[in-house]
Amino acid sequence: VQLQASGGGLVQAGGSLRLSCAASGRTFSSYRMAWFRQAPGKGREFLTVISSSGGRTNYADSVKGRFTISRDNTKNTVYLQMNSLKPEDTAVYYCAADKTTWGMGKYEYWGQGTLVTVSS
Repeated sequence: VQLQASGGGLVQAGGSLRLSCAASGRTFSSYRMAWFRQAPGKGREFLTVISSSGGRTNYADSVKGRFTISRDNTKNTVYLQMNSLKPEDTAVYYCAADKTTWGMGKYEYWGQGTLVTVSS
């Protein structure tokens, strides 16, 4: 599975962005999909994960209520809708895929990352 993240950019605090992660291959619907981020000088942070069917999700406390993960298995794409953005959300955002991992843990496949910058 190859993952291609997109949708990052510059946004003002309080604004919104939607990230996309397109996957290659015919087995996308078999994978749990997650989003992580890494801010400058910090480690990678788990944000959210969605089940293979899209029926179950989990969020880190730092983004709960502001970010929403979803997926469209007909388009082999997972999304991250980000609302009420804060300057501390500035980071490179990564999507990841794995058949069994839920939440933090080892993911088999990673996208290349897309930069989100939130100005104050």
